[in-house]
Amino acid sequence: MRFNRYHSGPVSAHFDGTRFQSPGHSTDRSFADLVRWYRSGQRAKWPTHVPVTPVVPVARSESLRITMIGHASILIQIAGLNILTDPVWSERASPFSFAGPRRVTAPGIDFEHLPPIDVVLLSHNHYDHLDVATLKRLQERHRPQMVMPLGTEVTVAKAVRDARIMTGDWHDSFDVGANVSVSLTPANHWSARGLGDRRMALWSGFWIEAPRRRIWFAGDTGYGDGSIFREIRARYGAPEVALIPIGAYEPRWFMAPQHVAPEEAVRILTDVDAGQALGIHWGTFQLTDEPREEPVALLSASLEAAGIPQERFRALAPGDVHDHP
Repeated sequence: MRFNRYHSGPVSAHFDGTRFQSPGHSTDRSFADLVRWYRSGQRAKWPTHVPVTPVVPVARSESLRITMIGHASILIQIAGLNILTDPVWSERASPFSFAGPRRVTAPGIDFEHLPPIDVVLLSHNHYDHLDVATLKRLQERHRPQMVMPLGTEVTVAKAVRDARIMTGDWHDSFDVGANVSVSLTPANHWSARGLGDRRMALWSGFWIEAPRRRIWFAGDTGYGDGSIFREIRARYGAPEVALIPIGAYEPRWFMAPQHVAPEEAVRILTDVDAGQALGIHWGTFQLTDEPREEPVALLSASLEAAGIPQERFRALAPGDVHDHP
């Protein structure tokens, strides 16, 4: 048994004492698989820059307002509370400033124009979701409450002085103020910050229960057999709005266990019976092989094939705002 520097706790259905796992679902890939992928030469060429017109959000909103910043970074405003998911304002999704995926879209909100941030939700510790440089800036200016899955707090606490952290297991729930609670939901994914620490911290989505509104942020996830999404529906009900990833899915032989493709995102929509779905996790950082605009086109085609109205699931671009009635 290897030492886990992130978490020590009792064995459970998804923790063997050293590593977490999604029950019945493996995301592990070998170094040989990684070499095979990189040697395939199938990566599409992305533009180096896509214009974005940043927006200036309102300071507070009682009704549900969702603003796309980019990738999995979303501003959720509800019940007078301002919530950020997986905030990344850095130029690269990487441990290095000189290498790694560089953003091709500026953030949909300039950092200086953020409203007061009350809560930050961190789904897992991958660099495109947990960016310590951004967290330090948020701590300096806003001192938000940060909520994250087990083990993730070690990375945050080490980097962000005096961070206010709530950490929990799947289905743990936290009161974050304004009669709003946040619960961690299962996902088919994995974690790592370096070599040798794969799956030593947990990953999750987030269920946000607010007055008269339920919002679900799926986090990063593969589809698997779909059971975790049907179980989320059975446990929590149907969300009014679901934030579902649609990008970073090619090649499928490598990515399917960890990232859904657009047609699977549509299945998730029906599994959780969301009234409205918004597509995230595409078009900001090139992490995989598909062309930049392909997720949007495939999402549209998948909705048409399933007989679902296009307006029920739309892809968000940086700066897009969704006001939910």
